[in-house]
Amino acid sequence: MIVIKFGGHAMDSDPIWMEEIARRWSADEQFVIVHGGGPQIDQQLKIEGVESEFKDGFRITTPAVMKVVEAVLTGSVLRSVVRSLQRVGLPAVGITGSDAGLLSVGLKSDGALGLVGEVESVNPKILKTLLAGGFLPVVAPVSNAADGAALNVNADLAAGAIAGALRAQEVLFMTDVPGIYRSWPDQNSLMKEVSAKELGSIAFEGGMVPKVTAVINAITSGAKSARVIDGKSLGAFKDALSGRGGTWVRA
Repeated sequence: MIVIKFGGHAMDSDPIWMEEIARRWSADEQFVIVHGGGPQIDQQLKIEGVESEFKDGFRITTPAVMKVVEAVLTGSVLRSVVRSLQRVGLPAVGITGSDAGLLSVGLKSDGALGLVGEVESVNPKILKTLLAGGFLPVVAPVSNAADGAALNVNADLAAGAIAGALRAQEVLFMTDVPGIYRSWPDQNSLMKEVSAKELGSIAFEGGMVPKVTAVINAITSGAKSARVIDGKSLGAFKDALSGRGGTWVRA
């Protein structure tokens, strides 16, 4: 079973990679999809005139920003991904991190980032139930805190936590870059293969931080491996499903 994190930057090419999933699904392979939607959130924030900023790769989430994040991720983006999957014959079902207690989250960095959630535990029962029933789960990572407040959970981290809880064969991170760079944006620093232990010893900055954290968490919590690829490339996606390309992280 493979957990796929589908990034917002990859959504322009979604029909072609969804057809590839459908082909493999028909051959009895199982998948769980976790989606992001950063560009779509940025677009809606701009339309509504809401300021947004980032710190260490995480969006600082004020109540006004959270309102947009929840509407976009659990509404337009989730429905769009489910429709696209169904269009190619896949039995997709859309859920959120809060449904059936899938993700238990608390405030990240003691609230310094606003309404940003950190995954504390995963209850994969709903995912296992859907998979056993022949359905393809699609997860929007927005989740609830213990007091019921909606929190913005980074999709990379949600996918990594879910992959670990499911003991996935691999978690595949479809992003806007070809892999993990030791020294971004130096194109020559792309890492093709690395252990989770070695990855944890390297200091990363910016948008690489959530990706690397998610990869390490996925493996330490039970996933067998992880791969970070360019989600806009069908060739890269096909290669990844066949165990090639991008940055492969082993236990």
